[in-house]
Amino acid sequence: MSSADSPPPASDVPVLTEPAEGVPDVIQSERALVAAAEAIAEGTGPVALDAERAGGFRYGNRAYLVQLRREGSGSFLFDPIAVPDLSPIQTAIGDAEWVLHAATQDLPCLAELGLHPTALFDTELGARLAGLPRVGLAAVVENYLGISLAKEHSAVDWSTRPLPEPWLTYAALDVELLVQVRDAMYADLAGQQKLELALQDFAALTHFTGPPVRTDPWRRTSGMHKIRDRRAIARVRELWLTRDRIAAANDTAPGRVLPDYLIVVLANLAPTTPEALRAAGASERPASRSRARIAHRGIERHAEEWLSAIRRVNELTDRQLPPATVRNDSPPPPRVWADRDPMASARLTYVREQLTELSEQRTIPLENLITPDTLRRALWGAPKTLDESVIRTQLSDLGARQWQQDIVTPLILEAPTTAPVTDE
Repeated sequence: MSSADSPPPASDVPVLTEPAEGVPDVIQSERALVAAAEAIAEGTGPVALDAERAGGFRYGNRAYLVQLRREGSGSFLFDPIAVPDLSPIQTAIGDAEWVLHAATQDLPCLAELGLHPTALFDTELGARLAGLPRVGLAAVVENYLGISLAKEHSAVDWSTRPLPEPWLTYAALDVELLVQVRDAMYADLAGQQKLELALQDFAALTHFTGPPVRTDPWRRTSGMHKIRDRRAIARVRELWLTRDRIAAANDTAPGRVLPDYLIVVLANLAPTTPEALRAAGASERPASRSRARIAHRGIERHAEEWLSAIRRVNELTDRQLPPATVRNDSPPPPRVWADRDPMASARLTYVREQLTELSEQRTIPLENLITPDTLRRALWGAPKTLDESVIRTQLSDLGARQWQQDIVTPLILEAPTTAPVTDE
């Protein structure tokens, strides 16, 4: 569970430190799993769910702890390493509404365990639509219930076994009040006439399977913009792929094998001997104030793999090198629209201005009214004469919900097709 935007507990706000019914035992056997499923099936109302991952420590995004709470059933902690198939829980939940905070973080790893929502309420997304200034779980709980949650274990290594008792307390608290928050937020959204649009967004999340798979993910290496030479680009690719193989084989986060900044350093310097590799690996991390110049442990531990990757690139012909840039179907940056498509630029400027004003009036973040990428794709290359049904279909194909179409479509239709004339 992310603790982003969570403020430190205020001195006059009570802090919840223990679940009301205590911390449940972690379920690690099929027998306990079946018993939990039976208890959950006997409960009533929505089901609060959360998952803890080990990002930054392990390879991939799997869950290492799943928390669940339901009225009339109580709270449950599941160890998905010991019981990797939670389909009995799916059966027990049935069509009951899930309540999650920041659902897109947890839905993919829950799906790997056999858990799929048919109805969903996301308290983070709901908080954004409700206009809350901070949307971390602790801030949302405090806003609606006047209680603060301690969040000191949000970035720990959840693959640790056995899990320490304080971590389990933290995990259980994440679902302790989630349904109460949901109920208060539901009333708030209804009072602001935002409930229907929130429910549309929540319904869309039931089909969320994860971020899109990227072509050439190695091109997103941090610091890649510093490299222009195609052979150095090829070194980034080979070093990135080598790192990924090592990380997968060792179930370790890639950044712990070799940080991105060192991939860029090695790609630029192209060391070919252990001594040169060690010297390159001791390069100071960007923005670091440390005076120590000790090679990252991954440099020494996998020295031959890095040198082999560099040698493989050195043996490539120029024709085998990857292109410096790749084309995609994304519109160009808006800064060049005025020169390349003045009509699209005029429309984009107008719609942005109107949406910014609407965002302030309705206290809904601009990116929730419509994602910037969706708006750009809808406007770039569009004909001068537009048809409402065509616009709505295009927005729908891009993932815009009905309420977003209702807001954006009229703005696009009334947008000017030429830039306003200004007095010099």
